[in-house]
Amino acid sequence: MPSPEPATTAHGAGPRYPQVRVRVSGDGNVHILIGKVAVALRRQVGDAAADAFHAAARTCDTYQQVLDLVRATVRTR
Repeated sequence: MPSPEPATTAHGAGPRYPQVRVRVSGDGNVHILIGKVAVALRRQVGDAAADAFHAAARTCDTYQQVLDLVRATVRTR
């Protein structure tokens, strides 16, 4: 299992966990998106990362805020 420590880039830009990739579909359902990211984090990083992401996502007020959080957390395609 990969280390739970996030990888960082030289400039500090990019997602916190660039080794985790999630496909963002155009269905627009925020709960499905949150679930996809949480499952990917749980599988590839660990429970703590998934739980932290889920807690942060619950504080978002808009779909755009969730998308921004997703892009700051994992690589999207």
